[in-house]
Amino acid sequence: MKVWVTGGRGMVGSAVVRALQRGDRGVEVIAPNSDELDLTNAHEVEEFASAVQPDVVVHAAGRVGGIAANTADPVGFLTENMAIGMNLVQACYRAGVPSLINIGSSCMYPKDHEDPLVEADVMTGPLEPTNEGYALAKIATDRLCAYISESGDFAYRTVVPSNLYGPGDHFDEQRGHLIANAIRKIEQARGDGVSEVEIWGDGTARREFTYVEDVATWIAGVVLRDGAAELPSRLNVGVGVDYTVREYYEHIAAACEYNGSFRFDVSRPSGMRRKLMDSSAAAQFAWAAPTGLDAGLALTIAYFRESASRR
Repeated sequence: MKVWVTGGRGMVGSAVVRALQRGDRGVEVIAPNSDELDLTNAHEVEEFASAVQPDVVVHAAGRVGGIAANTADPVGFLTENMAIGMNLVQACYRAGVPSLINIGSSCMYPKDHEDPLVEADVMTGPLEPTNEGYALAKIATDRLCAYISESGDFAYRTVVPSNLYGPGDHFDEQRGHLIANAIRKIEQARGDGVSEVEIWGDGTARREFTYVEDVATWIAGVVLRDGAAELPSRLNVGVGVDYTVREYYEHIAAACEYNGSFRFDVSRPSGMRRKLMDSSAAAQFAWAAPTGLDAGLALTIAYFRESASRR
């Protein structure tokens, strides 16, 4: 089996590559980086898909970032991610690639939705303004996959993970999401002897985070059993539990043995008030999230410290 993974250097893509290569599975993994293949160049992508002829594509590439990065450049987040998604899916379609797993985002869902989000909730309400451009690109790619699959000849499915964290995450201020940024700030405060860490917003917004290796292992399992065709057009994959921003900081502070306090900057945006997904439908496709929050945080903090020691 030949599997093309886009975004193979990113957190999700690299985890999928590791999962596919674990053990002797007879899988040829192709994961060109952005220097080798520019996914924003439609001609390059079409030539690559036609030449490689993969059996399955896992699409995990994209420009990602936290609230600060998205609000600073909504044009870039929309246009770059739209180009990547459209180019990749259309190239696979034209090359006759039978199976594709598109990694979506919980940002695709409407803002301020108090009940757990189900797959049919996409496009039923306004998006969160702080990441609207990114979300629109993700929705467009999701819909293109669905349109192509309606012919019955292609199994192009969108898997929508909750927010993810783990090895390979971005820990810089601009690109990092909540957990990665919190680890960086708390570790820096602990190392510098600073007694206070700033948190954007009032700390009450709720988020669902799933350990990336759990999602990657499951995706690899779907690929290896050629199971994309079994999946529905869109499927949520999350841990099913959310915590407040403050609670995440508290868990990370305890794991880092940081005893300082927190200061809340309510002038800064908090993003969506809640973004919990209903992932119950995925259970029938062998989805499970075995890594609890504290265990996942410990592994992620260890990765951050090891990476920092190499710099």
